[in-house]
Amino acid sequence: MSRRAPVWPSGGEALVVVAGAGVSRGGREVLRDISFTLAAGEVLAVVGPNGAGKSSLLSLLSGDLSVGSGTVSIGGRTVGRWRPRELALWRSVLPQHTTVAFPFTVAQVVEMGRAPWAGLARPDEDTAAVAEAMAETEVTEFAERTFGTLSGGERARAALARVLAQRTPVLLLDEPTAALDLRHQDLVLRVAVARAKAGAGVLVVLHDLNLAAAHADRIAVVAGGRLRACGSPTAVLTSELLTDVYQRDVEVLPHPRDGTPLVLPVR
Repeated sequence: MSRRAPVWPSGGEALVVVAGAGVSRGGREVLRDISFTLAAGEVLAVVGPNGAGKSSLLSLLSGDLSVGSGTVSIGGRTVGRWRPRELALWRSVLPQHTTVAFPFTVAQVVEMGRAPWAGLARPDEDTAAVAEAMAETEVTEFAERTFGTLSGGERARAALARVLAQRTPVLLLDEPTAALDLRHQDLVLRVAVARAKAGAGVLVVLHDLNLAAAHADRIAVVAGGRLRACGSPTAVLTSELLTDVYQRDVEVLPHPRDGTPLVLPVR
């Protein structure tokens, strides 16, 4: 099969379909009977307590973890049937931690996101993709610094720029705001929303429920390896569900400015 660039679907079309998926690690079931879709044009936030299975779910979608039961499809084909370089044209992945073994500059790290496009894109397209990604994440000013000299937050943004430069229809982001200050947390989620508006499907793992409520079109709550709920922020972020999932009394109020759910632990 010849390698070719994916044809981006229209808004609302399912990019990722997970049907009854389950997986075990070391003899322990970490995900069971997970079903949901990720559509073009939407941001889907995955939330849940530590150890719930969120990162395992992202590894399943990325193809790094094999499905034990059910199916996981991207671009209309089960993940296991994609060749690695073909799959890299369909989905890009931001892990929780990015390490670079050699003294590459930030610009060189971001350029790595263009590797799957070798032989398919023109040099000017590569240049434009890298420049746009660096501008979106505000790393252009330290493009020539080596990755290892950056702060944790700067590294996180440079790693995200690499993912954005890949220009795939599906973006899988694992806790992209964890190392960031307040302004850059908002920046990263606004970039995710902008990519979705441009036609991508964005799945982002978050711990901050209020960030999820403010920026996601839908929220999936994972706990104990099960999908407990998936729907709009208003439908999903209820005090009853969150209190049960997090084992902590939680109050949910409408935000005074826009009515989105505001999640507060009861003190």
